Amino acid sequence: MINVIGFDADDTLWHNEVLYHRAKRDVVGILSGYRQPENIQAHLDQTEVANIPYYGYGIKSFTLSMIETAVHVSEGQVSAEEINQIIAIAKKMLSAPVDLVDGVKETLETISSAYPLVLITKGDHFEQERKIKISGIAHHFRYYEIVSEKSTATYLQILKKYCIDPTSFLMVGNSLRSDILPVLKIGGQAVHIPNEQTWFHENAEQHELSDFEYREISGISQLPGLIEKNFT
Repeated sequence: MINVIGFDADDTLWHNEVLYHRAKRDVVGILSGYRQPENIQAHLDQTEVANIPYYGYGIKSFTLSMIETAVHVSEGQVSAEEINQIIAIAKKMLSAPVDLVDGVKETLETISSAYPLVLITKGDHFEQERKIKISGIAHHFRYYEIVSEKSTATYLQILKKYCIDPTSFLMVGNSLRSDILPVLKIGGQAVHIPNEQTWFHENAEQHELSDFEYREISGISQLPGLIEKNFT
């Protein structure tokens, strides 16, 4: 029996990774005079992941990784103008409108009438709070939590805060690593909605999921029917 439903935000409720794909394309163009595009892309991907323990997630962290990549691939020859262009990319990302995934509004209207909803998103607090505020869907959520990482400890802390039994909690998200696996490990239920734009770092190894059962749907509009059929 499910009593509370949690939702991821980025690439579950609104498109996010597409901004990073565009930014990577643009920064590769800026730095193309120093290295081959595939080399620049690979270096940026490696730097972005390596910097998570230092800067966390989000556009500001990504900006530092872009600048660090520029310094390395140019062997210190990157110009002030090129750095300014990279900063302009970041500002464009930070001011981008929130583009909701198709079916989100209708789905949340339906589900929020029957269940209390919790928005659980990770990243920079300023960035995520802005997106929640301008999304037009914040009123559907009873609670929202912006966290630095989504681990089993994080979910347990959130559920304890709101007096939610893990076995009565359902999490919905696009990331196997952040939205699905940690919730299954604490005894909750999960629905995976794959998104072709999901960041590679959010993938989980198949063997990590082999001992657990979870549902998967191709689009969020299928969620109300899935919940009615399987979790009531």
